[in-house]
Parts: sequence; C-alpha cells; structure tokens
Amino acid sequence: MTKLNAIQTLTDLAARECEEVAIRLGQANQAREQARQKLELLEDYRNSYAQQLQDQMSQGLNLSGFNNFQKFLASLDHAIAQQKQLVQNSELVVNRYRGEWQQSERKRLSFKTLTQRAEISRQRKENKYEQKQTDEHASRLKQVKL
Repeated sequence: MTKLNAIQTLTDLAARECEEVAIRLGQANQAREQARQKLELLEDYRNSYAQQLQDQMSQGLNLSGFNNFQKFLASLDHAIAQQKQLVQNSELVVNRYRGEWQQSERKRLSFKTLTQRAEISRQRKENKYEQKQTDEHASRLKQVKL
C-alpha cells in the first residue's frame, strides 16, 4: 500500500507541475499574440504613412516635408524591426514552454501508468487472498460435515 501511496504522490506532483507549465505556456502564447498584433499594427501604420507620403509627393511636397516624412518612416522601420525581434523572442519562449509541457505531460502519464499497474497488482493480490480465504472456509466446512 505504501508503494501505491508513493506513486500516487509522485503522480499528483507531476500533474501539478504539468498544470503550472501549461499556465506558463498559455501566458507565453498570449504574449506572442500581443506582440504579433502590435507588429501588424505598426506595419499597417507604416504602410498608411508611406501612402500619405506618396499622395503628398504627387501634389507637390517641399523638401522639409519630405525629410520629415523620411525621418518618421525611418523611426517606424526601426520600431518594426524591434517588434519583429520581440515576436521572434516570444516564439522561442513559446517553443521552450511547449517542450517543457510535453516533457512534464510524459512524466505525468508515466506515473499515471505506474499507479494503474500498482492498483491492478494490488487488486490481483487482494483477489488471490480472498480466493484463498474462500477455499479455506469451504475446506473447513467440508471437514466439519465429514
């Protein structure tokens, strides 16, 4: 019985670890999605601003206005590059937590299998013991009748 309790304790610990890693994986997925959305927003804003530059240039834009547009587009390009790096980093974090979750899930399932095997073994021993008790009882009744 102690062996079953020890295995059950390990199974419970593995399940708790698996849940904790799953929570971190969920948070990492959420952070990745937020980073992607922000990148998309920056790219849309940059495209819109580049279109404004094209429209202004077709209407005759002075050099000062053109320089301002160029500087702003350069700063947007820099922000986009930084955001792309954040998205890439968030992908790495998600992949790391996904691997940790898979490993903890395998461990949890292994302990669950051990728990099931120990329970089956315990039930077999119990059934064997009960059968032995029944046989002994039947044997005594038979001797008493003779």
